Amino acid sequence: MQPIGLLAQSTVSDLDVARTWYAAVLGREADATPMDGLLEWHFSDDAGVQVWEDPIRAGSSTTVVEVANLDDELSRLDKLGIAHDDPMNTPNFRVVTLEDPDHNRLNLTGA
Repeated sequence: MQPIGLLAQSTVSDLDVARTWYAAVLGREADATPMDGLLEWHFSDDAGVQVWEDPIRAGSSTTVVEVANLDDELSRLDKLGIAHDDPMNTPNFRVVTLEDPDHNRLNLTGA
C-alpha cells in the first residue's frame, strides 16, 4: 500500500447539530458536502476530517488533529464555551480531548 491521503471520519446521529459543533471547533464551515449525509473539512490536499450521519454507529469515533498552537486553540474554544479536558502532557506533545454532541472524541495535539 502507498497511501496518498487520509480523511478521518466521525459518525453522528444528527448532521445539522454536528455541522454547528464541528464548524465552531474547526473554525470554519465545511469545505465540501460530497454527498447527502457527509461533510468534509480539508486541512490540505491530502488530509482532513469527514463527519458522516449514521445514527446506528454514532458516538464511536475518535479523530486526532494536530494543531500549530494548542494554547491558542484552547483559548479560542474557551471563548466559544466549548468544553474540553485539561491538556495531558507526554514526553513529545500535549493532547486535549473534546467530545462532540454524540460523544465522539476529537483529540487536539500540539507541542
